[in-house]
Amino acid sequence: MEGRRFFRFSLILFSVALVLFFVWANLPHAPPHPAVLLDCASDASWCFSSTYRPRKQPPRTVITNSRPGKTADRSDHASDTPRHPLDPLTVQEINRVRTSILTHNLFADSSAPYALHSISLDEPDKALVLRWRKGNPLPPRRASVVARVSGRFRVLTVDIGSGVVEVVDDEVPASGYPTMTIEDMKSASWAPFSDAKFNSTVEGRGVKLSDTACLPLSTGWYGAAEEGMRLIKVQCFSTEGTANFYMRPIEGLTVLVDLDTMRVVDFVDKGPTIPIPKAANTDYRFSLVDVNQQLNLINPISIEQPKGPSFVVEDGHTVKWANWEFHLKADARAGVVVSQARVRDPETGEMRPVMYKGFTSELFVPYMDPTDAWYFKTYMDAGEYGFGLQAMPLDPLNDCPRNAYFMDGVFTAADGTPYVRSNMICIYESYAGDIGWRHMESPITGMEIREARPKVTLVVRMAASVANYDYIVDWEFQTDGLIRLKVGLSGILMIKGTPYSNLNDVPGQEDLHGTILSENVIGVIHDHYVTFYLDMDIDGSDNSFIKVGMKKEQTSPGESPRRSYLKAVRNVARTEKEAQVKLKVYDPSEFHVINPNKKTRVGNPVGYKIVPAGTAASLLDLDDPPQKRGAFTNNQIWVTPYNRSEQWAGGLFVYQSQGEDTLAVWSERDRPIENKDIVVWYTLGFHHIPCQEDFPIMPTVSASFDLKPVNFFESNPILRIPPNFEKDLPVCKPAASA
Repeated sequence: MEGRRFFRFSLILFSVALVLFFVWANLPHAPPHPAVLLDCASDASWCFSSTYRPRKQPPRTVITNSRPGKTADRSDHASDTPRHPLDPLTVQEINRVRTSILTHNLFADSSAPYALHSISLDEPDKALVLRWRKGNPLPPRRASVVARVSGRFRVLTVDIGSGVVEVVDDEVPASGYPTMTIEDMKSASWAPFSDAKFNSTVEGRGVKLSDTACLPLSTGWYGAAEEGMRLIKVQCFSTEGTANFYMRPIEGLTVLVDLDTMRVVDFVDKGPTIPIPKAANTDYRFSLVDVNQQLNLINPISIEQPKGPSFVVEDGHTVKWANWEFHLKADARAGVVVSQARVRDPETGEMRPVMYKGFTSELFVPYMDPTDAWYFKTYMDAGEYGFGLQAMPLDPLNDCPRNAYFMDGVFTAADGTPYVRSNMICIYESYAGDIGWRHMESPITGMEIREARPKVTLVVRMAASVANYDYIVDWEFQTDGLIRLKVGLSGILMIKGTPYSNLNDVPGQEDLHGTILSENVIGVIHDHYVTFYLDMDIDGSDNSFIKVGMKKEQTSPGESPRRSYLKAVRNVARTEKEAQVKLKVYDPSEFHVINPNKKTRVGNPVGYKIVPAGTAASLLDLDDPPQKRGAFTNNQIWVTPYNRSEQWAGGLFVYQSQGEDTLAVWSERDRPIENKDIVVWYTLGFHHIPCQEDFPIMPTVSASFDLKPVNFFESNPILRIPPNFEKDLPVCKPAASA
């Protein structure tokens, strides 16, 4: 008995020492050699994963830039140079910024812990960018840095040319913390293993520590008791028998961790009687599917382009396709940023501006379970985890078709070391048999007319795996001037363990907060909201927002056989509050962004309209703490005057924020927006009541909205495009006759 106790004590002591070693290993140290460049294609567990279990950490070494499957010319990121004012920071620039930061007085104490939460381009003033032309010198390059040093968060700017560092702490919000670093997430996921009570509880639930995987879950904000410390909650799962450990939660076990010290602050186990769901039928990997059970429902399909794609990517970030041109880059927080989108006028040949900048500003994902282990699950995936940081390499032929062009992202670790997010974005042409326009004349006219045109589009795609959930974000450009923004949801449900194996076992009055999907598995009801920032510049920066309402009019007695008809009533929003929109089916409107200073030949102001879809709205109380933080979902459409400091709908520092720096707060100022440089914000919403078809992995569900020309062109801009002819198309022979 004494030997057994000694062995257990030694095992716990060893586990604590091991975890402390790994936490120490993840703390930032002096920068390594400037040539160090991590490539996430081969160092994936360092760069990608936010889910960890006890295993050997990857070595931090110099990695070559070999990226299998990339269809474009491979580039050596270590030698990249900026060619455009909006190009992201290069590896060389990041290394210069890191050197400047770490030699600043704030970092003079080499023993003080620090972390660089973000290093990104401090974009030049919009006016400078708009005046710049290719071949001109670039405006001065500056970096924006969010740092944690000696327990305090600082916002800094660095002049990359001179190395001068400026402290701009006036930009630090009153509450909240910046986006977590990958090192934060990694270390937090290890922290519970230093707690003997946690270890014994896990083993007591029948799970080996070596089979335990843990997730770092942002806490939200629920009152003064959570202030003063950067906190995170950690929940764990069993990996035994499946890669899909999300389906095997150790339900009710929650560990509260101090993110700065990695100390366990609190420990709760409310589920000791809830069994761990079985691993059977949860794995989704094709390599494990028995050959006799494979579902070969369709023959392989691919779009072939013998002459190659119709688009080019110049200088690394400028995309030109058909009648479109835009700047494209990866961003650690937003994922994908599209800038200076312009479309060619078919009459004049002029490249006309449509949008200065667009990106995913924030995601809000509240779960609808108020119990102790679930109430706090109200995630903001961009501001808390980094939407771009969670982006995964796209899989050629499956995530993106043949002839796709792949673009990398270059981000920074917490010590400022640059690393590569390989194949983060893909660009490809899509043809799904859709029709651009058509008309067939009826035989009764005696005219034999058959005219149809195919619709080919250009897609820019990114996919982020934020732990269990996968988000696919597409920017789709059409030759008729339309831009479609689409979000697809896939991946794995965050499920709840339950003692019930069948709906018939559940007492009549018990609220499961979801759906029983399999034995001992509940898919919890939740929402997804994705808010986009759209700095529209329709033929110039000064634009107006117009609500075009459809109103029913009554005819006068004897005026017409009709009793009623619809009339379009245009109202120009003069201030922010007049532009706020809650979509209503029985109060239909169109929403136009126009340039009142530019008119068509018949006098209509040129413009684009927002065509809504994905219109699920939040039903939470406005004073519910999660909704205060997610108040940017109170409306589907907002319009604000351009302000370069207002880009993140949930605020600059989202983590544990109290909601005092959100889009909803800014708009309370009710600033003038008529004939001003304005930004439109649109939120796609999804209500998700899980169903058995979502188990063990979800088929993708998508929603989109459009930015569509309205009186922007003088007529149909694709009127003169040719139809397809057989002689112009590649001939593909069936495999049997090839």
